[in-house]
Amino acid sequence: MSRRSGILEFAVLGLLREAPMHGYELRKRLNTSLGIFRAFSYGTLYPCLKTLVANGWLIEEPGSAPEEALAASLAGRRAKIVYRLTAEGKEHFEELLSHTGPDTWEDEHFAARFAFFGQTEREVRMRVLEGRRSRLEERLEKMRASLARTRERLDDYTLELQRHGMESVEREVRWLNELIESERAGRDQRSGPDAPAQHDNDSGETGGLPRHGGSTRPDPSDDTAK
Repeated sequence: MSRRSGILEFAVLGLLREAPMHGYELRKRLNTSLGIFRAFSYGTLYPCLKTLVANGWLIEEPGSAPEEALAASLAGRRAKIVYRLTAEGKEHFEELLSHTGPDTWEDEHFAARFAFFGQTEREVRMRVLEGRRSRLEERLEKMRASLARTRERLDDYTLELQRHGMESVEREVRWLNELIESERAGRDQRSGPDAPAQHDNDSGETGGLPRHGGSTRPDPSDDTAK
């Protein structure tokens, strides 16, 4: 399985954990909610769905009301198929959510993982965020070293482009720092002796996003940060 197809399978399972959907709904959610899938097609989605069905992680169900199904049949159209997550699929997705290895820190995979942080355990979120920050700090050091070596040979426009790339990475590192501090503050609040009772969701978390007022958070899949 390629990394790209693995990310797509993860995202499809995560969306179907929220609710059953047919292919058009899935494609729309992947396009609008997860920016890393803006350019993919039905030709990519349906083989992925067939694989997940074959693995027993999804089932296909007729999605139309009987009269709509009859109308589709009379018109020579296929009735819409709704995809539903099975118990095995939910278990598999939860296993994927627990992964915190280096692949979860990479640009595309991190963006998909972050989209489902609301379903992820706090400690797992922390490990993914800290790993992503470490990866970007390494990238930033390499960019600075490269710029220092080649600065004299670059024209003004190429130099400005490199500076823009560095600023994008620096902005995401600052964003990650805020997220990590917010996660830590939430954990400390829960563990303190005088902490008020809190109602956790089924992911064992009490909300970790910092409040930015009117500021804009960087897109983790921003090409300039790669």
